Amino acid sequence: MAKIKLALFASGSGSNALKIMDFFSDSTEVEITFLLCNKKDAPVVKLARDKQIEVFVFSNEEVENGSFLVDFCQQKKIDVIILAGYLRKVPSELIQNFPERIINIHPSLLPKHGGKGMYGKFVHEAVLKNKDTETGITIHFVNEDFDKGRIIAQYSCAVSSKDTLEDVQRKIQELEHTYFSQVIANTLNHIYHV
Repeated sequence: MAKIKLALFASGSGSNALKIMDFFSDSTEVEITFLLCNKKDAPVVKLARDKQIEVFVFSNEEVENGSFLVDFCQQKKIDVIILAGYLRKVPSELIQNFPERIINIHPSLLPKHGGKGMYGKFVHEAVLKNKDTETGITIHFVNEDFDKGRIIAQYSCAVSSKDTLEDVQRKIQELEHTYFSQVIANTLNHIYHV
């Protein structure tokens, strides 16, 4: 059987993308075909190149062009797209062409603290401001509404009144690094029965 071809979309430091690259590096069923980034100086670009993964850096205008992205991913024969810290809205044309084939991770227990502008530290600040006693991560399919696609998995952690922004960030990153790659693998197994 041909390998399932994944595309990683990322915008930043790339710690989740790196974990995914490492997780699938010896896979006989899954291949990370390329990393797409919208920032040429993002640390994730170097991480992917160091792993011999092909990297494509496109401008924000290009990644907003749905037909461009659809054509590009179809030319590369991509099966599933993984958003690993990708900070651009996914165009509706791409979502329509990859229904329940685009997976995102969000640093809260959706539907709490989701939506436009809610990413990274903004989510953690909202958790602290709200005095939430728990937070976590949500791994979900992408639909045309920010953070409202079908939920695949959620994992939680406690938040104490003494936790700082850095404490919450650390707890969330630990959850992401522990679970995201395995959930992707399980989801691919469910879709493709590998």
